[in-house]
Amino acid sequence: MAYLKGIWAGFNRYRYLLLNLVSRDIKVKYRRSALGVVWSVLNPLLMMLVQYLVFNNLFGMGNAENMQINAISGQPPNFAIYLLSGQLIFSFFSEATNLAMDSVLGSASLIKKVYIPKYIFPLEKVIFSFVNALFSLIALIIVFIFTKSTVSAWLALFWVPMVLLFIFNLGAGLILSALTVFFRDIKHFYGVVLTALNFLTPIFYTESIFMGKSGFIEQYMPLVLRMNPVYWYVSMFRRLVVYSMPPTLSQWIGCIGWAFVALVLGLAIFKKAQDRFILYV
Repeated sequence: MAYLKGIWAGFNRYRYLLLNLVSRDIKVKYRRSALGVVWSVLNPLLMMLVQYLVFNNLFGMGNAENMQINAISGQPPNFAIYLLSGQLIFSFFSEATNLAMDSVLGSASLIKKVYIPKYIFPLEKVIFSFVNALFSLIALIIVFIFTKSTVSAWLALFWVPMVLLFIFNLGAGLILSALTVFFRDIKHFYGVVLTALNFLTPIFYTESIFMGKSGFIEQYMPLVLRMNPVYWYVSMFRRLVVYSMPPTLSQWIGCIGWAFVALVLGLAIFKKAQDRFILYV
């Protein structure tokens, strides 16, 4: 409890530094870019378009029989919205954890000069990624309007899975940033992990493709999916935004449970390791 109070006190003391770091990262990302922050909208739209052309037209993933029915319209949702909703959540997770992982090492020169609570650096990267994710939601609004899709009151709760994912990303980012200081190879290994999670998260396919299959992999894939933490945030977000339904109890448990476990482990590991950072950065 004393450690948590110390974190909160440090957060209040250094909140202006935190805001300046987030602002700096946003400016650096879009520096000398003609479209600037508009790329936060264009990038997910273009990625969605490519995936739509491949997985809908070539592989038929967007067939109506594979999609769950929207509670309001009584029709399967547009596959473009299905794709983009999963893509936005996974991109938030991927960017936040990737940036947080290198945050302490990337701030080595600052750490060596002045005292700053070291958790500020992974926290700043997760906040920066959250801001990017909020900008990317504009792309989802555009697709909703373009496809004339049904909008329900449940859409107003879109922020719930995003905030829970923010907490999970922060916990995972604290763990990754601490471990990367001592084991630099984690940066390379984590790229493989992200690729595996991308395929193990139903972003461009639906869970229904495994129903009725008798093979070993197909039979146990639903269980494997549920062991993937990102799956729960994608499924809750889609439940609210795409299917106009309230989250299920299992989704609440999955999202809150993973967020709590990641944050507790992240704080514990980071606290234990942070005093030795100065010797390795």
